[in-house]
Amino acid sequence: MENRLADSRVKFRHLQCFLAVAQFGSVQQAAESLSVTQPAVSKTIAELESALGVKLFERGRHGAVTTREGQLFMPHASACVSALRQGVALLARDEGAVAATLDIGVLPTVATALLPDAMRRFAGEWPRVSVRLLTAANTELLERLKAGAISFAVGRLADPERMVGLSFEQLYNEPMTVVVRAGHPLLQGAGAARPLAQFPTQFPLVLPPFGTLIRQAADSLLAAWGAPPLTSSVELLSVSVGRAMALENDAVWFVPSGAVEYDLRHGALVRLPLPVAGGEEPVGLIQRTDTQPSPAGRALIDAVRIAARERDAVAHASAPGRRSRKRQPEASEADKQAVQRPAADQQTAGSTRARRPGRANR
Repeated sequence: MENRLADSRVKFRHLQCFLAVAQFGSVQQAAESLSVTQPAVSKTIAELESALGVKLFERGRHGAVTTREGQLFMPHASACVSALRQGVALLARDEGAVAATLDIGVLPTVATALLPDAMRRFAGEWPRVSVRLLTAANTELLERLKAGAISFAVGRLADPERMVGLSFEQLYNEPMTVVVRAGHPLLQGAGAARPLAQFPTQFPLVLPPFGTLIRQAADSLLAAWGAPPLTSSVELLSVSVGRAMALENDAVWFVPSGAVEYDLRHGALVRLPLPVAGGEEPVGLIQRTDTQPSPAGRALIDAVRIAARERDAVAHASAPGRRSRKRQPEASEADKQAVQRPAADQQTAGSTRARRPGRANR
């Protein structure tokens, strides 16, 4: 009887609020994400705790931390919210039915390379589904995915402890590249990479944020180039701001190649010749292992897979030297075989893939 009473008192808003506080670890940030006031969030959590008869959060100076009971309740709350969204999305397939919204997360350095083509395919099949796109660092994407705030993410494989409850399906490998505007002074007579001893003082450097994996790749390139320790730089993940810095400020931009494909193709940006091959990192689909995507979600995932396969095919066709780069020491035989397998065969839990010590997230 008590369980039935609790079931009747738990509402959808209670679950949404609980998941938001659990995700952000902060009542204030949860309120901002839900576009409600902080007292409203506190009241809703209190109502849920009263209905369930347990304490879900410990509140203190460091925010709101889920209790043991909160941790036990979280996957079930997330599954309920996800199931309702799937039901609404299923009805949205037929013309004239109610509209639905699909929330997904994508790395900002990946979005421009995959999303335009994927969204074109998806919109033709699901014209009444709106897509809300979150672009953020890899760590935030994983947190949002675990909390059920997004249906899936397109990102990079994180350390095993961050991938608990998640699966990773590799789509393609993406190298780091270094670009400048067309006509940049560094391009004069640039038949080969030159030592960049004056790099930090002559031209602004635009780098990925410190602590990310792509920053590690950028630092490795700088070291190979002979650049001295950095005294100043601009750190960002925003593709639009990085592009503006390169085009307007003569900045030298260290960026994953997929983010600048359009500008390279049209000549607005030009690659600097690298002293060594830029290390390649896998980009893939990240999903929760305890839930299944809605029909609309599966359709968008399929569209992303197709866009990734076509992008990878074009990259291989336009880069004849790609095979020789794969024979260098940083690409193992296992990595080569993984690239050749179909995307569906590459799905694996994050905890099963070997990681380098201290590997950071993007």
